[in-house]
Amino acid sequence: ISWSKEKEHVIICVSDRGIGVEAEFYDKIFDVFHRLETQGEYPGTGIGLAIVKKAVDLLKGQVWIESAPNEGSQFFVKLLLPQKKHNSIEAFWEGNDE
Repeated sequence: ISWSKEKEHVIICVSDRGIGVEAEFYDKIFDVFHRLETQGEYPGTGIGLAIVKKAVDLLKGQVWIESAPNEGSQFFVKLLLPQKKHNSIEAFWEGNDE
């Protein structure tokens, strides 16, 4: 898990070393109950990424994936930082007003 600041946004990245996703499925993996693999191959309900997307949409953010088969994936969430001024992004994440 990593993050970076881009102007008035924060971008959070969650990386894995899993099976990867082909580009043609990038949008579909954020649909409820859409699974690329069978339940027997990889456990799960198929709602996790849909919940993330719904939450990010409600916050007027963006979510996307960068991936390649057999090379893992990077999932990104981009959110607008609050208008309250902080001396640093680190202070924002810690909840301090340094």
